[in-house]
Amino acid sequence: MNKHRKTWFPKQILWRLTFTNIIIIASFIALSSWAIYNTACFLADGMGTMDSQKQGQFDATLFQYLWVFSISAIVIGSLIHFYFTKKLIHPIRELIESTKQMKQGQYPNPLVVNSDDETGQLINHFNDLVEQLKNNQQYRQKLVSDLSHELRTPLSNLNGYLNALKSGVISGDKQLYQSLHEELKRLISLVEQFEQLKEWDYLSKQTFSQKEPLDMVMLVEQTVEMFHWSLRSAGIEVKVQTKSGVVNVYDGGIPQVISNLIDNAIRYYQGIEPIIVTGENLSTEYKVSVSGPGQIIPLSEQSRIFERFYRVDPSRARDTGGTGLGLAISKEIVDHHNGQIGIRSNGTYHTFWFTLPLV
Repeated sequence: MNKHRKTWFPKQILWRLTFTNIIIIASFIALSSWAIYNTACFLADGMGTMDSQKQGQFDATLFQYLWVFSISAIVIGSLIHFYFTKKLIHPIRELIESTKQMKQGQYPNPLVVNSDDETGQLINHFNDLVEQLKNNQQYRQKLVSDLSHELRTPLSNLNGYLNALKSGVISGDKQLYQSLHEELKRLISLVEQFEQLKEWDYLSKQTFSQKEPLDMVMLVEQTVEMFHWSLRSAGIEVKVQTKSGVVNVYDGGIPQVISNLIDNAIRYYQGIEPIIVTGENLSTEYKVSVSGPGQIIPLSEQSRIFERFYRVDPSRARDTGGTGLGLAISKEIVDHHNGQIGIRSNGTYHTFWFTLPLV
């Protein structure tokens, strides 16, 4: 069906122009023929019986009328044809001008669409393309700016400490080297997460079949078990409530999502209530939720929580080692699995959840 439409749409313009030409030419030829016919009849009736002189006069007069009507038909027909053709190709000319602006590195204003035909559809697609390119450009600039900002502070810290050690201003001790080591680990973690994000960006644009059906009970329980010692050392109780449900998962992505959500709950934990991990079979999809008390997330900022490098409290997140990429990576992975991810919060108690289609 799509292939048929792709070949049909361009032909419609050609057929419309051809049909317009035929209508205009046929109309004015018919008009000219009618006028010439009636003129000839009128002249012949008026002259009655004609001798050679009158016949010559008749022929000359008829010839003059033929020239007048023919030239008039050609001129008027050409003007009308030019008007309608110009009206038809005007949107295409605007499209060409907008394309020239894009070649010069500018983003043109959206073109006005006055019809639902193939020309209108082409302009709609062009407007969407310009908007997408503009958003991509803004995103790239923001990404570079955010990445530079994230790297600048730890690199500046490392550079300052190393210069101070080199010049003898300070002497190294275990605590200093531990701080430098932690800063270096944060840099490595940031680069690794950024590489993961790039990988899932690439995977999301591909079509894969290397997915395998797995029971979510096993994935959830195995992932939670990985945090056994972290939870125990932090003095945080965890409760797991899961039901069976089989989903198609790709290359360990879903365990990473669960890990990111649990790690996020531990990192920003505030309170005495346990962290609750649940897995629900909702007949058509499987829902995983990680709930627990944490730092305040204002309602106005909850819609941005899955943006790259976004953190509710940047200074505090830096102290806890947050990079603002974990939730963004989780969203990329869930999107690639045709699922959804979100947050419910009353301010201090949060539930991060995601859903996946059941097999």
